[in-house]
Amino acid sequence: MRLNGVDDRIERHQFPTTSEELIAAHGNATVELADGSERIGDVLERFGDQTFDDADEVFDTLRAGVCHRGVGRRFYSDRDPTTDGENGPQPVSF
Repeated sequence: MRLNGVDDRIERHQFPTTSEELIAAHGNATVELADGSERIGDVLERFGDQTFDDADEVFDTLRAGVCHRGVGRRFYSDRDPTTDGENGPQPVSF
């Protein structure tokens, strides 16, 4: 996810603030996702009414709330355990 300069705008916003105030001030700004873009207002509305103490809380909420287009390949994990019949990595003892 790329904030496209939105991070500067949010950092200059006066805190504490509510999601309603952020949506009114920055809701039409967009973030770039792996497959498209999304309005900040749409992301924040998913979480209902919240109060944010600083910009980092807003950024965490945006990262957690972007739609599935923001995560790259859906349901992919390179952390899945090997299945029966597969030769997985050999354990190493340190």
